[in-house]
Parts: sequence; C-alpha cells; structure tokens
Amino acid sequence: MPARQTATVDQQRLDSIAQARHPFGAPTSGVTVNRLLRRSDREPAARILELGCGAAGWALQALAHFPDGHADAVDLSQDALDRAAAAADARGLADRLTLHRRDARAYVPDGDYDLVICVGSGSAFGGLAGTLELAGRHVNRDGVLLVGERFWQAAPTPAALAGLTAAGDLTDLGGLVDAAERAGWTPVYAHVSEAGEWDHYEWSWIGSLAGWALDNPGHPDAAGALTVARDHRERWLRGYRGVLGFATMVLRRT
Repeated sequence: MPARQTATVDQQRLDSIAQARHPFGAPTSGVTVNRLLRRSDREPAARILELGCGAAGWALQALAHFPDGHADAVDLSQDALDRAAAAADARGLADRLTLHRRDARAYVPDGDYDLVICVGSGSAFGGLAGTLELAGRHVNRDGVLLVGERFWQAAPTPAALAGLTAAGDLTDLGGLVDAAERAGWTPVYAHVSEAGEWDHYEWSWIGSLAGWALDNPGHPDAAGALTVARDHRERWLRGYRGVLGFATMVLRRT
C-alpha cells in the first residue's frame, strides 16, 4: 500500500492504530474479499497462509468460507497480531488460526498450502516479483496464490510520484498480468479496486489515526500521529487519488 511517513512515531504502532477500522489492509470491500475467496475455489478443509497479515482479516474471512480449514497468519507487528487474536476469538475462529510473529520473507515450511494470501504487503517482498517468488513457494502444486498490488491506473503525475515510495517500480494493469505470467502464474480472476473502495480505505486509515490522536491528547505519540494523518491525507487527495490503482489477482500455476 502507499508508504506511510511516520515522523518520530513507531511504524508498527501507527499502522495498527490506522488499520483498526479496516481489517483487510487494502482498498477492498468485504463483498470484494468474499468474491475473491469464492473464485479461489478451495475445498472446505483448505490449508491457508496469509503473509504480512496485519489483523489477519483475509485469513479470518477465508476460514469463514472454508469451515474445516486452518490458517497460519504471519506478521512482525505484535499490536496487529493482538488485534487478530481478539477478532478470531470474537468470531469463534481462534482454534483454527495460528498466529506467527516473524518476518514473512523467512517463514517456513514451504510448499504445502492450498491458498496463500499476500495483499497489500508487496513492499515487504521488494515488489510484485519478490512477492510472486517468496509467497509462491508456499503454494502446493494445485494451490492458489491471491496477490494484491498497486499499479498506475492513469498516467502518474509529479504529485503522485512525490507522494509514494518505490513509485518508479510501478507499472500499469497489463504490466501486472505480464509479471505474473513471466513468473509462471496464470490469472484466473482479478478485481480492480473501485473509487469508493479506495476512498473508504483511505478515510478509514486517516480517520482512525487522527481520531486516536484527538482522543489521546496527552499521549507522547499523539502530535506525531496527527501530523502523519494530515500529511498522508494531503499526499492522497492532492497526489495519487484517481491515479494509483490496486488489483487483486487469483493466480494458478501455469
């Protein structure tokens, strides 16, 4: 997702606060997530892995779709994993979800999952090519890789380029598909996030962070969090809004 400028505030803590009202960590609605999971066409006892899971929103929703399945979810943020554990408990899914606090790039074992999910976490793998290689190694022979990544929906403006990190590595939607095919994956379905999904995601991120800062004025991180929320809002509204796209692809091995 768009890189967050964090001033002097801890990155993981910021993201945990900002994602509190949007469990999927990407500009995707619950309807979209459900459609993508249905299109993955897994068995009820599917083994699921979510890398860079945050609050494990995708893994939890997958467990709701595959009632005999089990999911592993991997992230470095303890705050996010705590939220995932609370959500799993509230939904009665805690016995089918295992949380791992570790670097998703080094997670083992390899090659034995029916569905591997990595949505909005591509920067941790160095972009789409790294995501396809490192996340893809966990997918079994007949499995599905569900990947969500940024792309240029319109020609990038100077303001959009200035407001994003690694923007020079982005391509258009056709380029995303080409990269998947070069890596040995065939898209069997994809969703391009709509403007309303983007707006809901961004306002949720900004509003959660700003609201926390306003509710906790005496906290040492409050002023920094409010600054980050304002800076991000400006970079979005006057930079990449309507220019940056996001696509989530359902991939099978070619």
